[in-house]
Amino acid sequence: MTLQRYATTAGAASGAMPQQPGVPAREATGGHAPVVRDLRGGGGPDGLDFAAGDVVVVSGLPGSGKSTLIRRAVEEHAIDSQDTRDRWEAALPGLLPYAVYRPLVRAAHYAGLWRALRSGASVVVHDCGTQAWVRRWLAREAGRRGTALHLLLLDVTPLVARQGQRERGRGVSGYAFARHRRAVGRLLRDTESGLLPPGCSSAVLLDRETAAAIGRISFPEARIPRE
Repeated sequence: MTLQRYATTAGAASGAMPQQPGVPAREATGGHAPVVRDLRGGGGPDGLDFAAGDVVVVSGLPGSGKSTLIRRAVEEHAIDSQDTRDRWEAALPGLLPYAVYRPLVRAAHYAGLWRALRSGASVVVHDCGTQAWVRRWLAREAGRRGTALHLLLLDVTPLVARQGQRERGRGVSGYAFARHRRAVGRLLRDTESGLLPPGCSSAVLLDRETAAAIGRISFPEARIPRE
């Protein structure tokens, strides 16, 4: 499979797939070859548009800004495990350790994701980067309904990610963070070399600055040009 790789230089006015609102990503890229668009280094777009019904998975280190990006840029159809955890924490006694009910939170999160995928709606999914089976599941579901899976990968240093964890007041253990670093590092290296996760149609590489500039992730319906 041939991969087309694109890089955006500073100051360029290009957007993500599709570049024009309402044009499906598969048409914008010729319909076959997956695309890696590298927006790191500044000059990225202020919004990302994908085809209606597509699935977008946002991945990166804990503290890299995945939830912040989703909450800022996605108006609906966002599936974030952090939201599920927050709902459970609000409903349970504060002294109950998260480790006790973490399996229930995960089950509730994946149940909500399953319902969203089965609805056929466009969806943006928070991905911790360590669960490759989740991306395979998303690819199967996108293929089942004839749409595409796209990866948004946040590339930040471990130091920046740790700072992000401190800012949100919630971190992960050293062991868990090391596991995330290995998994996200492999995903980043593979993506940079053009090796996308199975079933993934495109990937967008973001750093902290270009991710902060994105105020919209949307799925406009394709527009029929007027005669």
